[in-house]
Amino acid sequence: MKKVTLYTTPSCQYCEQAKEYMKEHDIDYKYYDVSEDTDRRKEMIEKSGQMGVPVIELGDELMVGFDEERFEDMIQKHKEENE
Repeated sequence: MKKVTLYTTPSCQYCEQAKEYMKEHDIDYKYYDVSEDTDRRKEMIEKSGQMGVPVIELGDELMVGFDEERFEDMIQKHKEENE
């Protein structure tokens, strides 16, 4: 599975929930603190059209916010596409 990219801020509770979910499920991810990294913030906005966090990227799919069920669907779809 491709690495998951997570755009976050330190004060975002949904970002923390997403990180915790990924740790619990042993999902490899990279995160960027867009409150500090202006280049990644611009990248996030260009990709999602949103300024809200978290923005989660897996392959060519994006999710704004964190919805566990939808994220599991994204993972399953990605696995099926890459089998």
